[in-house]
Amino acid sequence: MVVLNKLFFFLLVLLSSQSFAQSVTALASVDSSNFLVGDYINYTLEVRTPKDIEITYPVITDSLDQVEIIKEYEPEVIESDDLKAIRFHYIISYYDSSEVNIPSIAVEYKIIGDTVTQVVFSNPVTFNVHTVEVSAEKGIEDVKPPITIPIDWKLVLLGILIGLVVSGVAYYLYRRYKKKKSEEPVEKKIIKIPAHIKALTELDNLEKEQLWQKGLIKDYHSNITGIVRGYFEERFELPALELTTSESMSELRKVNDAEIIFETTNRFLNNADLVKFAKFIPLDSVNEEMMTQAKEIVNQTIPEEPVEVEVQDV
Repeated sequence: MVVLNKLFFFLLVLLSSQSFAQSVTALASVDSSNFLVGDYINYTLEVRTPKDIEITYPVITDSLDQVEIIKEYEPEVIESDDLKAIRFHYIISYYDSSEVNIPSIAVEYKIIGDTVTQVVFSNPVTFNVHTVEVSAEKGIEDVKPPITIPIDWKLVLLGILIGLVVSGVAYYLYRRYKKKKSEEPVEKKIIKIPAHIKALTELDNLEKEQLWQKGLIKDYHSNITGIVRGYFEERFELPALELTTSESMSELRKVNDAEIIFETTNRFLNNADLVKFAKFIPLDSVNEEMMTQAKEIVNQTIPEEPVEVEVQDV
């Protein structure tokens, strides 16, 4: 009897997993099958899921390493009554005549509130890039002669006048700079605060402002992610304020000290993106969890050795 119960439970889990896998789809596409060398190519990955499914944003750039990424757009979320679609859009290019194959992309997902993670794969994408065809029947045409532009003496005199004015201003500024340089500089002191202390202080101040409690949810998520991204710039020397979420996660993956916070950071930034770009209204518990995750990210990456306060002369 016990064996039958275990077998029944296994079949139930298997059928449930297959059902959810069929309801989550990932479709990759480009806007044509033939391109010229250097053309801009629109590559799109669209993931469609029920609303009770949470996906982990895939690191798509790893699969696009054979092409040149011209631009990466923020993920676009489209919702209907019981479904949602998350669209990742890239502009890419290829600079050789060849058949290009972009492999399948794995997208992890799970039911909200569940701990079991499943994976769905997109379709691979293939397209051809070729050069412009040259007809051997047509002869080589002569180069067009250069166009002669008549001289406008008014513009010439105006240019000379502007040059004299700029030279005079530059000389004045140079003399002023030399005079100021000759004066004895005033000694100033600046205190370099460790990155984790600065970030935790800013998080405490943000928490006291109670922005999301006042209805300023988007401002709250923008500020809290800005603090964490600024912390990454100082702690790991990553240009996180200039990168998108997927680019930040790709760079963070390369940092050994950040391995412990990778999954937490991925959920943290993805939740913020849904609020900032998809006009998603989170539950109060999600807003509170964002502050908990932000402090956890900082506390778990504090350097093991004590950081001394550095005083520098200016």
